[in-house]
Amino acid sequence: MKGLLIKELLLYRDPRGWLGEILREDESEMRPAMSYLSMTRPGLARGPHEHREQTDCFCFIGRFRLYLWDNRKKSATYGERKIVDTSEAPTIAIVPPGIVHAYKNIGNTDGLVINLPDKLYKGWGKTELVDEIRHEDATGTPFCIGD
Repeated sequence: MKGLLIKELLLYRDPRGWLGEILREDESEMRPAMSYLSMTRPGLARGPHEHREQTDCFCFIGRFRLYLWDNRKKSATYGERKIVDTSEAPTIAIVPPGIVHAYKNIGNTDGLVINLPDKLYKGWGKTELVDEIRHEDATGTPFCIGD
């Protein structure tokens, strides 16, 4: 899927622990407008939804299953579905507009997700409509969350 990037972070370790670079200006065109942290309990999912304009840059800390579906009618991969399981290593997923996405915590402990989207939630001052198309209750779509 064009524009989709999923990769484990390179961890720099020392006796104190580790450090992983989520984004670098010299490695990505992604420019965050905000950031937030969420926690998802084992066995639970968030999504699916897509954005018209927003690109998400997720950093998954824990074991997650990502569900992705290309809903961009002009894309060469329109309708393509992808399911990706993360490992224990922190993993980033850059998800461009038009790709439906969801994730489920498949680990045994609470999982953390940092998101660095390139648009402000509800715009400047939280005065705009949310850039989100929800698919939780969509029937007849090629996308569902399962195991």
